[in-house]
Amino acid sequence: MRILLTGATGYIGKRLLPVLVKNGHHVVCCVRDTNRFSPPDSIKPFIDVIQVDFLDRKSLDNIPDDIDAAYYLIHSMSSSNEYEKLEEQSANNFTDAVRDTNIQHLIYLSGIVNEDSLSKHLKSRKNVEDILGKGAYALTTLRAGIIMGSGSASFEIIRDLVEKLPIMIAPKWLNTKCQPIGIRDVLLFLEKSLFNEKVYHQNFDIGGPDILTYKEMLLGFAKFRELSRHIYTVPVMTPRLSSYWLYFVTSTSYILASSLVESMKVEVVCINTIINDILGIQPEKYVDTLDRAFKKIDENQIVSSWRDSQVSGVKRFNISDFLDVPTFGCFRDVRQRRVISQEKVINKIWSIGGDTGWYHADFLWKIRGLIDKLFGGVGLRRGRTNTNSLESGDALDFWRVLYADRVEGRLLLFAEMKLPGEAWLEFQIKGDQLLQTATFRPHGILGRLYWYSVLPFHGIIFKGMINKITNDS
Repeated sequence: MRILLTGATGYIGKRLLPVLVKNGHHVVCCVRDTNRFSPPDSIKPFIDVIQVDFLDRKSLDNIPDDIDAAYYLIHSMSSSNEYEKLEEQSANNFTDAVRDTNIQHLIYLSGIVNEDSLSKHLKSRKNVEDILGKGAYALTTLRAGIIMGSGSASFEIIRDLVEKLPIMIAPKWLNTKCQPIGIRDVLLFLEKSLFNEKVYHQNFDIGGPDILTYKEMLLGFAKFRELSRHIYTVPVMTPRLSSYWLYFVTSTSYILASSLVESMKVEVVCINTIINDILGIQPEKYVDTLDRAFKKIDENQIVSSWRDSQVSGVKRFNISDFLDVPTFGCFRDVRQRRVISQEKVINKIWSIGGDTGWYHADFLWKIRGLIDKLFGGVGLRRGRTNTNSLESGDALDFWRVLYADRVEGRLLLFAEMKLPGEAWLEFQIKGDQLLQTATFRPHGILGRLYWYSVLPFHGIIFKGMINKITNDS
């Protein structure tokens, strides 16, 4: 069967794709930027990649007519404060685009909407479900709450809070109940629902067996990690203050933090779970999802991370727009050092950032990350998904990977920090030389003033960095 997979570069889509291929399906992957999509070579013969932006009706002409089913995994909660309009437009455009195709079954991953009073985020999810339900196909809606797994937004936010704060003075919404579910079980529900007529034209809640408050989830995480943590809730913390609290302590963006804070006031507890019996799935307990997640982290086998999707940043751009580093009107810091062992140098470059750091003057990088956070940027807390591998589209602290080719010996990064301009950092091996180039294209006088204000630090940071990378090579 030919399956249309929307959100193929997202946290869920990246993990669902190999499952569908393994089950013998040919998958048509919808991506907004083909340069951000790097599927494993082993599955490339079984997929087609099309560039589609569901907010751009013209691009929807790329969707083929011969699809048999589709997964709708499109969410815009972190992209704009007006995400409800964007999600409504995307859903309408999708239903229009597939109207003349062969689609028989659509599966939509939504949120649990069992309360009378819903957050803006959950209202938007329900609205999208209603729009999708108007199509001439069988719709199955799977409603999930908190999804736990290596690299998931919920997992990483909880991890940031627990591992960084021995004592938490937290908002009262930490006493709200939820029903977390592991990513492994979410994928099982998505996989087994496909073409199963017993789930046609229905919606189901999917969740694990544990109903916990967010406070209990944090303390349970702490117990699993053998950490002593104390949490005190206060009734007077405003939503704005709660959002800032979450934003500064974790790696999330402020827009996402604001949406999460609003949603965390609403209980997300399952009611209709009959799908467990229909599909024969018994979801894992909360503690088991933590155990599975940390095993993946320890083995450096994180398939996807929310950080690598564009929702983790503050800029929306296509990688292809920035692959050609400009020279006109730009400031550049170019350094070159002789390389003895290319393999050692490439290994160092491909391990840069995250826990490894930037090889020299890390305290200056941390200060820059803190400044970026203060001005509403991503800061350094995103880290990196894997310790020694990089692909186009990956997040790398406050950079985004534009191009990564170990054989060619070239890594190109684009800055997602708050800047009065645009910045690139490139490493390239040419012969027996490592060429390291920092490029900055200023926006007006403010951009030029910024460059000259940080110029003294470049001599420390960039010189030390290339020296450490090439030392003992």
